[in-house]
Amino acid sequence: MRITRSLLAFAAIAFLATGCATGMKHSEVAAKMPGLKDGEGRVYFYRSSSMFGAAVQPDIKLNGEAVGTSQPGGFFFIDRPAGAYQVSAATEVERSLSLSLAPKEVKYVRSSPAFGVLVGRVQFELVEPAQAEKELTDLAYTGKIVK
Repeated sequence: MRITRSLLAFAAIAFLATGCATGMKHSEVAAKMPGLKDGEGRVYFYRSSSMFGAAVQPDIKLNGEAVGTSQPGGFFFIDRPAGAYQVSAATEVERSLSLSLAPKEVKYVRSSPAFGVLVGRVQFELVEPAQAEKELTDLAYTGKIVK
């Protein structure tokens, strides 16, 4: 009986550990990030490393195009021409957030898990730059390799 509990506890810890993002931290990636092109802005997507809802990791879409994943402890960014955008993710329901992006503007979108009826869901929130920069510090880069 004790061995069974130990194995279940180990399996639960291993499952939760695999759900978190690994890789270079924001501080390591920041110096390698390319500058913005004329007419473009940047959107950062990030999620805290909380274990709550760790298994819920839907694709994040920008105007219907998958651009990354809502992964615990991770962040990525995407550069796009100035304009209006719809951020969305779907599990049992689709949640979305609208934003407008000006040339050379940087926006920060935090995703966070929430309770659902059958499955968890992801919610989005625009975050002020000063707050977002603090929250990004210890997160791992989950986007395409920055050279």
